Amino acid sequence: MFLSVVIPAYNEEKRIKKTLLQLNDYLSLQRYDYEIIVVNDGSHDATVEVVRKLEIPNLTIMSNEKNYGKGYVVKQGLLRAKGEYRLFMDADNSTSIKELSNFLPYAKNYDIIIGSRNMQGSKIINSQPLHRRILGIFYGLLARLATGLFNIKDIQCGFKLLNAKAVKDILPLCNINGFAFDSEILVIAKKMGHTIKEVPVVWANDVQTKVRFLGMLKMLLDLSRIRWNLVTGKYKS
Repeated sequence: MFLSVVIPAYNEEKRIKKTLLQLNDYLSLQRYDYEIIVVNDGSHDATVEVVRKLEIPNLTIMSNEKNYGKGYVVKQGLLRAKGEYRLFMDADNSTSIKELSNFLPYAKNYDIIIGSRNMQGSKIINSQPLHRRILGIFYGLLARLATGLFNIKDIQCGFKLLNAKAVKDILPLCNINGFAFDSEILVIAKKMGHTIKEVPVVWANDVQTKVRFLGMLKMLLDLSRIRWNLVTGKYKS
């Protein structure tokens, strides 16, 4: 299989249908084979029922009875996936699947391709409120200090493509289950010598985003764990 698309979902009954239909519209026109995997993170709304009612080819859902965190379920989906290339993206469709066409030309030369909202050529639609932009800048600075990923302009964009080898090498070493899991994946990738390419994307803010101030605090705690794991050598393969 060429492509797997993994979508983490937690209480996404209002947004997941539109996102999956747009995915189907785009992928059904491509010449490669693909699968779409929705990983339910213990939702207590009708997310699972909404997904199961959709008549979309190659769509499966993995469902957890309890909530583990975005990082946990993304890793679940990526490890379950069969594609040579494995993309994870957000259920709110903040970065459209159409951006994948700008990633694939780099796929043969890079192990990991990540979307960036901060590069020349990127475009932001419906910007975040000022307080969230400030928090984002603050988090990005701390993330670079903690991880040493100074050459990456946007660590957190939820649109990343990994090849199968990178998934198998990196994910067994990951232990961050929250929103900071992106940072951990990139830290381990760099440490193992996997190549990373950053590509500008069109990104649209969704006012229903799940990340709140408490979530930001948890992300900061996870950054400290990542830093500790780096210092103590826990990311050795």
